[in-house]
Amino acid sequence: MPLLIAILLGVAFALQPALADTIYVSNEQDNTISVIDGKTLALAATIPVGRRPRGIALSADKQKLYVAVGDDNRIDVVDLRTRAVEGSLPSGEDPELFVLHPDGRRLFVANENDNLVSVLDIPERRILTEVEVGVEPEGMGASPDGRIVVNTSETTSMLHVIDAASFELIDNILVDTRPRVAQVSADSRQIWVSSELRGTVEVFDAETRKSLAKVGFEVPGVPRELVQAVGIQLSADGSRAYVALGPANRVAEVDAKTFKVLRLYLVGQRVWHIALSPGGKRLYTANGNSSDVSVIELAEQEVVKTIGVGRSPWGIVVAP
Repeated sequence: MPLLIAILLGVAFALQPALADTIYVSNEQDNTISVIDGKTLALAATIPVGRRPRGIALSADKQKLYVAVGDDNRIDVVDLRTRAVEGSLPSGEDPELFVLHPDGRRLFVANENDNLVSVLDIPERRILTEVEVGVEPEGMGASPDGRIVVNTSETTSMLHVIDAASFELIDNILVDTRPRVAQVSADSRQIWVSSELRGTVEVFDAETRKSLAKVGFEVPGVPRELVQAVGIQLSADGSRAYVALGPANRVAEVDAKTFKVLRLYLVGQRVWHIALSPGGKRLYTANGNSSDVSVIELAEQEVVKTIGVGRSPWGIVVAP
């Protein structure tokens, strides 16, 4: 009997569902982080942070959340177990977006007002150096192989490529008007850049910096000027790219091999940033004007839930 019980308990344990994702959303006007339970798809908590939170990212061990609070000129550090701010890090003036380097100890921060990218050493809690870039830097990405960091400057309409070891600016590339987000593919071979005002995404070879493709978007019934490409998420397997189309209230699914738009998802108002679940089965969207999050089940190709959060949700990440 003890053996049988042990076997049954082992089977029961094996059949237990995996822990659900947790979604974190920065609310720009409320100065809070909304916490969504991925199992119930309901709001689980609200965490007060500094003024005007926008860019957010998880620490390498997934135990902390870094939050750029632009009006306080710092990065708040949230302990995800206690769901409270445990301290802050220096950031330079008006941090907007930032990226955690694959080494887990450096943040590269876009300082919108200073036209700089600040390099922050997290354990030492100090800025190592600053890199001069174009006017109004925003988008930040890092290659998974750790070699380069990329930044977009909105007013200059450029993509800047930075050597992550020497901190030297190694290339400046003219892109479409008002670039917002830059993301490097999982194999470190491509850089994807969104243009808000042109409503395009351009793909570059990360080594040669030559343009490989430019993707345009059309939404039936929506004026061309409202189709504004902003947030980008690339799938881990390299097969898909998802692009938030701002006031068009759509997310586009793109074949990352052929660069063809496969489908559009109708989501909330002014979708800004988006995040894939770690397993790649769901896509979550931060909808700034409707103050909610849309949940897309990608296998079913449908939006299954809308969840109210704080005012003007901006950044979004998903923790396992």
